[in-house]
Amino acid sequence: MVNVFKIKKGLDINLVGKAERIKVQKGDSEEFVLSPASFEGVVPKVIVREGEHVDAGQALFVNKQYPEVGFASPVSGTVTEIARGERRKVLHVKISPDTEQKYVDYGIHDVSRMSGAEVKDMLLKAGLFGFMDQLPYAISALPCNKPKAIFVSALRDKPLAADFEFELEGNEADFQTGLTALSKIAKVYLGIGPRQTSAALIGAKDVEINVFSGPCPAGNVGVQINHISPVNKGETVWTADPMVVIFIGRLFNTGKVDLRRIVAVVGSMVENPSYHDVIVGGQIAPLLECRLGDFAECLRIVDGNVLTGRRTTIDGYIGAHTSEITVISEGEEECEFMGWMMPRLNQFSVNRSYFSWLLGKKTYNLDARVKGGERHMIMSGEYDRVIPMDICAEYLIKAIISGDIDKMEELGIYEVAPEDFALAEFVDSSKLELQHIVRSGLDMLRKENA
Repeated sequence: MVNVFKIKKGLDINLVGKAERIKVQKGDSEEFVLSPASFEGVVPKVIVREGEHVDAGQALFVNKQYPEVGFASPVSGTVTEIARGERRKVLHVKISPDTEQKYVDYGIHDVSRMSGAEVKDMLLKAGLFGFMDQLPYAISALPCNKPKAIFVSALRDKPLAADFEFELEGNEADFQTGLTALSKIAKVYLGIGPRQTSAALIGAKDVEINVFSGPCPAGNVGVQINHISPVNKGETVWTADPMVVIFIGRLFNTGKVDLRRIVAVVGSMVENPSYHDVIVGGQIAPLLECRLGDFAECLRIVDGNVLTGRRTTIDGYIGAHTSEITVISEGEEECEFMGWMMPRLNQFSVNRSYFSWLLGKKTYNLDARVKGGERHMIMSGEYDRVIPMDICAEYLIKAIISGDIDKMEELGIYEVAPEDFALAEFVDSSKLELQHIVRSGLDMLRKENA
């Protein structure tokens, strides 16, 4: 019996530049980077040296507080740079790949005969354990915590999000193996959308399938956790991106750490948005070559989704959890005659301030402008209209800003992640950086409870 959850709160933002379901082959990456910034909460300790040769699947750095948690190299090759910032903070490890790739052989395993402890040890040994996240604190999963459940959301409904069903094609067996492996550790909940028809999703075994129907952010794993099994103080749940589940399945089916995936190159400033076969940590430049026209100086390139990704440059690298590279206009060159007095038929408005809502469902070409300055917080209920979670979002933000830890706990900070506030940040009249505020609150709470 499949459970169906109908989400009423939220907001779908239809943007120009969604990827077509076709793959385009672009040039190979000449170097790869694995950055600790892709793994929230990790204090890295590099265990390789410049000039050293590594195989794909060999750990490049470990979590200093939990040395058993390593992070696997995406390719085999020579370590060419260990970049450090202020106070010798590790920024990334750069690798020049071999012409012929070599993999660490971890052996093929039948997950149906393995115990949860054996699966966990295998993930730790192969450097894939840290690719999963956990609540509370929305950080990379820690091996000292036993989860009450593991959540996987295969529904991507953010603006311009990549279609996971397209990524899943050809990887169905690895996906099922990954789900079975995780089910040995704890009960697995798989969230899907009502329009997803892949047999690997609707017929997945060893999991509880839940269908989430409604506007964005129904696909957020935090929203799904809130509706199924909310996180209370003292409890832990793990979350895994569906592509990470495929990585895990490949490990057990082939004995190799294979971080190949499909990434969508999307956005209004991209010519012919499409999908590309890549390896985690590869260069962004080959994906955007000859696709940005004459406006390269006025573009916002985002490693990830337009609502939640990290700002990067054409010289940047694909993050460990990236499913799309988004390119939109900065908007600095825009000059709107008579400004807000015009009917703005091509402008998007949540509150129907423009006449564009009369034109029905259409796509919009939005840029990176904030269109207003930061101001005092307005208690207007804006957040609650787009956050379908049983929390008082505005009061939680105020508690974080004021540093009131007791109030933060009462208002449900243990069950939220920064991405759960992405839409609220988009509609916020006060122009507050809500995701940054939530991140700082989670870090404060984790430090206090350490």
